[in-house]
Amino acid sequence: MFVSYKWLQNYVDLSGISAEELAEKITRSGIEVEGVEALNEGMSGVVIGHVLEKEQHPNADKLNKCLVDVGGELPVQIICGAANVDKGQKVAVATVGAVLPGNFKIKKAKLRGEESNGMICSLQELGIESKLVAKEFSEGIFVFPNDVQPGADALAELSRDDQILELGLTPNRSDCLSMLGVAHEVAAILGRSVTYPDLTHEEASEKASDFITVAVEAKEENPLYVAKVIRNVRIAPSPLWLQTRLMAAGIRPHNNVVDITNYVLIEYGQPLHAFDYDRLGSKEILVRLAEAGEEIITLDGQKRVLTPEHLVITNGKEPVALAGVMGGENSEVHSDTTTILLESAYFNGQTVRKASKDHGLRSEASARFEKGVDPNRVRAAAERAAQLMMELAGGEVLNGSAEVNCLEAEPAVVSIHVDKINKVLGMNISVNEIQSIFTRLGFEIKEDNGTFTVTVPTRRGDITIEEDLIEEVARLYGYDNIPSTFPVSASSPGRLTEYQYNRRKARRYLEGAGLYQAITYSLTSEEKASQFALEASDYTRLAMPMSEERSVLRLSLVPHLLETLKYNLARQNDQVALYEMSSVFISNGAGEQPVEKERLSGAVTGLWHLNQWQGEKKPVDFYVVKGILDGLFDVLGLKEQITYKQAKRDGLHPGRTAEILLNGITAGFIGQVHPKLQKQMDLTETYVFELALQQLLETNLEELKFSVIPRFPSMTRDIALVVDREIVAGDLKETISEAGGKLLKEVSVFDLYEGDKLEENKKSLAFSLRYFDPERTLTDEEVTKAHEKVLRAVEEKYAAVLRG
Repeated sequence: MFVSYKWLQNYVDLSGISAEELAEKITRSGIEVEGVEALNEGMSGVVIGHVLEKEQHPNADKLNKCLVDVGGELPVQIICGAANVDKGQKVAVATVGAVLPGNFKIKKAKLRGEESNGMICSLQELGIESKLVAKEFSEGIFVFPNDVQPGADALAELSRDDQILELGLTPNRSDCLSMLGVAHEVAAILGRSVTYPDLTHEEASEKASDFITVAVEAKEENPLYVAKVIRNVRIAPSPLWLQTRLMAAGIRPHNNVVDITNYVLIEYGQPLHAFDYDRLGSKEILVRLAEAGEEIITLDGQKRVLTPEHLVITNGKEPVALAGVMGGENSEVHSDTTTILLESAYFNGQTVRKASKDHGLRSEASARFEKGVDPNRVRAAAERAAQLMMELAGGEVLNGSAEVNCLEAEPAVVSIHVDKINKVLGMNISVNEIQSIFTRLGFEIKEDNGTFTVTVPTRRGDITIEEDLIEEVARLYGYDNIPSTFPVSASSPGRLTEYQYNRRKARRYLEGAGLYQAITYSLTSEEKASQFALEASDYTRLAMPMSEERSVLRLSLVPHLLETLKYNLARQNDQVALYEMSSVFISNGAGEQPVEKERLSGAVTGLWHLNQWQGEKKPVDFYVVKGILDGLFDVLGLKEQITYKQAKRDGLHPGRTAEILLNGITAGFIGQVHPKLQKQMDLTETYVFELALQQLLETNLEELKFSVIPRFPSMTRDIALVVDREIVAGDLKETISEAGGKLLKEVSVFDLYEGDKLEENKKSLAFSLRYFDPERTLTDEEVTKAHEKVLRAVEEKYAAVLRG
């Protein structure tokens, strides 16, 4: 909302306070003033000039030589190229030495051999945007009315000595979308009163209801409609004061009648519309919902196809306006219009918003209807416009109005006790101070033993509950006056929960291992939602998705990580290691909130290690990623509770995939992306994992224990066991560890052989076994005894034979 400081002075006394000071006070009271613009900033030396003579430039077809009275002793010669300059005009002249916007300085000059002492200015050259300049002056100089004096300050005559406050209004403060609304706010801040325009005006003896009848079918969408008739109007340009006020508000002047409706829109916040009564085609106004496929040509010349969700104003047969949005071309005010049918109505905001959105017509009027107008200003705004049309267009206002009214517009009544206000604000404001604040706001109040019963005027539709009144007291008492106090309750230092601590530990480990954190969308497509999911579930769909690609909540983090890998590979970033900690959403049934479960996923591709000097390259493989996870489980104290089991999963390589078991229960998976999917996504060999993080971190984690470096030597024995091919190395390792007893500290696989030197369906697995006792040196006999137990155990359980 653009607020003219000079215009605002018509409604509230601003003496003793500058525009900048006022902006500061408004901001401190809760409405942000985004800026204060001085319209004449950087300009000087622009005066009114009277063109005494005009003749063709002797050496240029498109230039004119003008003799202009600028209020000095002698007139000056100015060369002007504007096509509309003429003798007898009063114009804006930038004299020699004047400064225009952009620090453009005016100097004496010679144009095609003729001296020029200044410049006759267009409004654009005085800093007014082209879109705000009336069409008749949009491509030439501006011509003043004849009642201005040569030599007078042209910027003052154009109200460029004004300052504009730009208010950044939140949707709940629609009351300040009008000058009177802002005046009430400023009056409350300053403790001053608001002066309303005097609406008294003469009326003809004939009744408006004899010239027009009003009927409303869609009463829910239009509960109040007021129509007035003004005849014998003369369409002409508006007076300069009206044009400059509209331009200051960001509205382009048209003619006196249209400008008056726009002026009252800004003044009262109530949209109006003026119909040409004689072009209306009937003596009837019928407000109804449009019929399917019905058409109207709006004032912008566009044909609009309507639906039954759109509200229209009709002449009883065809639409003449799209209610609250834009009038129709068939009833537009023209230069020969003599009788005006003036509409002032209360339209349902949602209905107006629907029509505005469907047709791409966002206007000052529709914005106000959408946010809510004051129902008790509908009639007052109509009377104000009628009064101005009588004064500025010579119109004759017919008696009364034709209207339909089924609007229930009772003011809100809210009660609150002073103790509740002070408890919420943490203050001790007296009853008299609170009463003064409500009075300054223009609220009717009754006070009884500290209980306020407040009747809120309809212009403040945002105040309906106790908390709204508390906010009003706080902001007008002054947020700066709210004391700073320390908490009085017992406090304790903040710390992470055990879950948060371990989660952070996992994140730091992965980043230390060389993975980068990724953050991807929670929304995905149905096609990708269940890919790689640890847990089967129905989809959780959005009610109104913006696209099919973002229509359901994900069940796995892996698909979007693969998309991120694809994005990087397409840009020659071919060594990528990513992880993500985030939620997946398990459906709880239709109409129920889904269950969020936290997952930890990763995706790795390219070279894991590259040493160009030594010629070493290590591409990512299954065991690289498994090693990362082994390190993670070790850091979290889960290593002894984790096992891997070969598995097959959709989307993963059947021979390079394993389930991750936590105490025998599936807690994740690791594997290579299936070659078909890799090819489809233009990926190189890629490995992924996904863990049920919540399940892992809520397990009883083993406390990490540190042991000293042993002082006594260890003994190592290597064995190569020939077993059936289907036997898993992990099972053999587990059996060896159990059989070796407390002396066997480490078991590791270091070789696998499958070849023609072995029997069919046999393989050789080589293990390295490390024995030691931290308290003493072991003897060969002790180690041999323990080692023989190991060999007997694997022979009995797996028919393993030592390879010769």
